[in-house]
Amino acid sequence: MQILEKAPAKINLSLDVLHKREDGFHEVEMVMTTIDLADRIELTYKPDGKIQVESESRFVPNDERNLAYRAAKLLKDRYRVAHGVKIFIEKNIPVAAGLAGGSSDAAAVLRGLNRLWGLNASMKELAELGAEIGSDVSFCVYGGTALATGRGEKIQHLPAPPPCWVVLAKPSVGVSTHSIYQALSLENAFHPDTAAMVEALRTDSFERICSEVGNTLEAVTVGLHAEVDQIKEQMRQGGADAVLMSGSGPTVFSLVAQDARAQRIYNSLKGFCAEVYMVRMLGYRETT
Repeated sequence: MQILEKAPAKINLSLDVLHKREDGFHEVEMVMTTIDLADRIELTYKPDGKIQVESESRFVPNDERNLAYRAAKLLKDRYRVAHGVKIFIEKNIPVAAGLAGGSSDAAAVLRGLNRLWGLNASMKELAELGAEIGSDVSFCVYGGTALATGRGEKIQHLPAPPPCWVVLAKPSVGVSTHSIYQALSLENAFHPDTAAMVEALRTDSFERICSEVGNTLEAVTVGLHAEVDQIKEQMRQGGADAVLMSGSGPTVFSLVAQDARAQRIYNSLKGFCAEVYMVRMLGYRETT
């Protein structure tokens, strides 16, 4: 038996870091939404009880370093499952890019194995398990659009943004989320208006969404990788309605309402970056 799951990337419309917690994590407020750039996960039943991870991408580990492997192991142990699974990951989301590719793969494994192994866990239960794997996994279990608080595991669902194009460009550098948070100084950091972004989504205002985008981590990553700022400037010159770095970076995205303008920005970046994508918002979330 085989189950197929889509693992969509996310972008941060807003990311605010409030303070460092006693447990070593940072308290955050993040407005996230899924986009139509996705990995594809194939889950194949194995009777021998083993977990096997395969991918054509050399950047994907096949052991406990892989969040998808850890998701399968956690589910297997928690529900005392005797069966095994072969996980094949078709990697389309750039690695170490600020797009939650690994977290989304883990979330897809949780959803898919829930069906493959007949566990009948609710989405809420899967999201709670996801929080044990990584801060973005809970959001990725549901997808759609949400406000994530705490260290990212507390999810409040929001309306989808108005339809638009999303043009993404990732410079040829990888970024460690841990190192960006370590370098962050909150004393003089920029803090976006999370409440204003939430209200913009609730009123379905594309213009206000564009005016409220912001990311506390962006200045830190720009300080380490000037390419991020260069991409942002190129997108602005192309006429993007909004430009922001996603997560801890280094991927930069632009929101663009007009088809021709989005295509122009995409074409202008193709010669500048190896990894450029032009996709749509998704907006929906998993509810079963």
